[in-house]
Amino acid sequence: MKSAILLCAASAALSAAGTPCEKLTEMTIPNVTVRSASLADTAPGSTASFQSFCRIQAVAHPVPDSEIEFEVWIPSAANWNGKFEGVGNGGYSGALSYGPMTQALKRGFATASHNTGHTGDGLKFGQGHPEKVIDYAYRAVHVMTENAKLLIRAHTGRFAAKSYFVGCSAGGHQALSEAQRYPADYDGIVAGAPANNRIAQTFGFLHSWKALHNDDGTPKVSLAKLAQVTAAVIEACDAKDGMKDGLIEDPRRCTAPDLSTILTPEEAAAVKNVWEGAKQIFTGWPMGSESGWGTYLLDPHEPMRADVFRYFLFNDPNFDWRSIDQDRDLAYAQEKLAFMNAIDPDLSNFKRRGGKLIMYAGWADPVVPPQDTTAYFEKVNQTMGNTQDFMRLFMAPGMAHCGGGPGPNIFDAPAALDEWVTTNKAPDKLNASHEKDRTRPLCP
Repeated sequence: MKSAILLCAASAALSAAGTPCEKLTEMTIPNVTVRSASLADTAPGSTASFQSFCRIQAVAHPVPDSEIEFEVWIPSAANWNGKFEGVGNGGYSGALSYGPMTQALKRGFATASHNTGHTGDGLKFGQGHPEKVIDYAYRAVHVMTENAKLLIRAHTGRFAAKSYFVGCSAGGHQALSEAQRYPADYDGIVAGAPANNRIAQTFGFLHSWKALHNDDGTPKVSLAKLAQVTAAVIEACDAKDGMKDGLIEDPRRCTAPDLSTILTPEEAAAVKNVWEGAKQIFTGWPMGSESGWGTYLLDPHEPMRADVFRYFLFNDPNFDWRSIDQDRDLAYAQEKLAFMNAIDPDLSNFKRRGGKLIMYAGWADPVVPPQDTTAYFEKVNQTMGNTQDFMRLFMAPGMAHCGGGPGPNIFDAPAALDEWVTTNKAPDKLNASHEKDRTRPLCP
């Protein structure tokens, strides 16, 4: 009974300013259908309870053969901080990011997420459906953003005072794509471990998988031995920053240890090949990340994201990735699928509007090499000059992909972004911890 009273009270408070939640289904938005809109006090997939929020489920068809499902959650008038936070996806996921949405709602934000224009984690959706590939690459997040803002305006009677986007991995890719393609969408953006160099990284997965496997597909080195390599690298490089704490401050400064006591010559050559990367195509994976190579580089029965070649590039489900010619086919892929990248270093339009961008990555990331993130950051600085007034990069030693690892991996980048946007106070550090037992500042 108490919950029902609170929901009704919240509905009355908002309806005085805008359209009641349940009436949002009657909106006529071009190319958008609001499937349902109702007040709720629990988030999907979570036991977290809220005073109330308006949960809107919608689908957009911006072009033929495009179907983008998205949700918008709007807190009650008493709980809304007046701001909006769009959240990113992971990998090639076709699912809404309920976890990040829940966190945003807890902090008082109206929030939105989308399914990237398809369902499931596979890449078959792209075969014969080029518009769906474009949805995944960049269009879905923009469509979600535009319509979320409109729905927030309809329900609350006003537009959000500030809009932010927060994402990591594929979400980091989406974040940089927004800054580059749609600089008016967000006032502030957090891009974590961005997989924005999408095509080159796919070729990087191919190179590293081949380096770690025999011709018959069997691994050349075990994950147990890779863990020993990580321990040896840390032992050799830990103290280079002047503090022996079990973390490598910057693996680019690390000199490879002697691996002969751990690995056979063939195994050592395979590891070094992954470190070196696909020459002039994509960086290698960093020293200190070897124990995490299993999921993306060692365990798959074929190179990770080989389906990009099958379903996005050559439209042939029987395509044999072994026939890939790194030079010839990379050039073709970079031309045909250029829209899947978000590597433009000119962020002038985003800066001109007053936009703020926080990037972060872990130095032990075994999925998206941090060297690629730092390279993009450096290209932006080369293109635009000093970017400290609108863009900052924070690197976390020992942190894996979007978190995890032995290093400081818990920090509040969205809070730092909010303060930067609202007060113009740039973050000179991010206070980070590891499971609450190790704290240190991350400096830009």
